[in-house]
Amino acid sequence: MDTAADAEDARSDHPLNSGADAPVTVVACPNGPLLVRGDFTLVGTDGAELPRTRRTVALCRCGASVLKPYCDGSHKLTGFRSDP
Repeated sequence: MDTAADAEDARSDHPLNSGADAPVTVVACPNGPLLVRGDFTLVGTDGAELPRTRRTVALCRCGASVLKPYCDGSHKLTGFRSDP
């Protein structure tokens, strides 16, 4: 099933499709992941570029995700709390 995010990411003016540089922003969600938006490259511990198909990426900061570095929602199950 397609979501609104899928539809937005499929637009022809999407930065990943257009090659346009988009400013990078990082938002720390309260008690949740880091949302990274814009034109950036994710690099793993081995130095290899990590695949990215969306303009916005949710990165785990609770340490419990099985999809690291991506968030899988585990913060909700573990009761992760960010500092105020």
